[in-house]
Amino acid sequence: MNTPIRDFVLDYNEKNAVRLHMPGHKGKDFLGFEKYDITEIDGADVLYSAEGIIKESEENASSLFGSFRTFYSCEGSSLCIKAMLAIVASQRRDKNKKAKILAARNVHKAFIYGCALCDIDVEWMYPSVSSHLCTCVITPDELDRKLSQLSEDVDGVYITSPDYHGQTSDVRALSEVCERYSVPLLVDNAHGAYLGFLEKSLHPINNGAYMCCDSAHKTLPVLTGGAYLHLSEKAMDSVSYVENMMALMGSTSPSYLILQSLDMCNKYLSEGYKERLAATVKRIGKLKYELADCGAVIEDSEPLKLVLNLSASGVYVDTVLSALGEYAIVPEFYDNGHMVFMFTPENTESDYTVLSEALSSVNYGSYTDAESFVYDYETVDRGLTIRDAVFSSKETVCVKNSEGRICASPAITCPPAVPPIVSGEIISRNAIDCMLYYGIDKIEVVK
Repeated sequence: MNTPIRDFVLDYNEKNAVRLHMPGHKGKDFLGFEKYDITEIDGADVLYSAEGIIKESEENASSLFGSFRTFYSCEGSSLCIKAMLAIVASQRRDKNKKAKILAARNVHKAFIYGCALCDIDVEWMYPSVSSHLCTCVITPDELDRKLSQLSEDVDGVYITSPDYHGQTSDVRALSEVCERYSVPLLVDNAHGAYLGFLEKSLHPINNGAYMCCDSAHKTLPVLTGGAYLHLSEKAMDSVSYVENMMALMGSTSPSYLILQSLDMCNKYLSEGYKERLAATVKRIGKLKYELADCGAVIEDSEPLKLVLNLSASGVYVDTVLSALGEYAIVPEFYDNGHMVFMFTPENTESDYTVLSEALSSVNYGSYTDAESFVYDYETVDRGLTIRDAVFSSKETVCVKNSEGRICASPAITCPPAVPPIVSGEIISRNAIDCMLYYGIDKIEVVK
């Protein structure tokens, strides 16, 4: 597969041009990559109104992912999430009312701030069962019941899948429910860019989602900040809105380093990636069996994550961190109850070997007094809209003294996760207990 953006930059460098344009480093080495860092000069195309090499590269990505259209972001899925919300707001059913989104509660901060920017109301969905704030899997039956009550007032359904612990929703079944109610399904697929390249695609855009975002940099060899906004054929009428909304929310100075990495990733994906991915998934599976034999409790998750349930394994987080430190191993995430490791085909065999050695050295089942906190998914009273709270005058207070105050900035333990409290909601004792358990001791409230 061709790489038009990368080829343009390489050709520009070969010309040894006199750079009387931005950026200020003029292609001279400071960190070593400056010669590849250009701006939107003639021929380099313009990200949010692409007609040349960027559009060609985006079309390459679209063919790989099986989308109707794919757009690049240099500002991560955060930009894509805000753009999706802006599109829904602009296409709301009743132009005389604010847009309303029905959303699973485990959202990234970008979602909450996007709702503030677009003045969108949110109706939250909570799971019937959840073991951690990072997970919030909604079943099709739960969605059906909710939409049967609210469908006339809802402009879109929003879920995060996979979530931070690697739990995935049945996007196909959820999309079928949404279609019955003529409501678009939006998916934050930030952790699942690779899912379309499994033997059976689990990518939301191949399973009925109206549109979704991928953080390419999380699971693919793309520089941090590289992301995709994918539209399905059902969203073809939204195409004209996308570039305007991306431009509305994003910077006018996209990184051509990130654009080149997205461009090069197309070539990477087209040349044996499925086979490398399958081998990686198999190797991770072998590692999971090895650890289970040692007494570790490994939770089911999407294929490129290994999620160690510390509480169920009877081991303290500090014990595991000490074992990892001996091998200079850095996990993606941990708290008192869980630890998450992320893999890609770029991990070497030695990575698996040392992780196996480190985790196998831990004495599982060494304690039984596992500390746990079960969050009570209560109905939270709202004092202000999300927008009014986010843009209000604020003050920072101790969480333990915040009961009855209105939350200004959302409190999220590790995005995306279920926020104990969201902007505009009145802080309850339950939310305080949850925040303190997860180490949140300060919060911004409305003055």
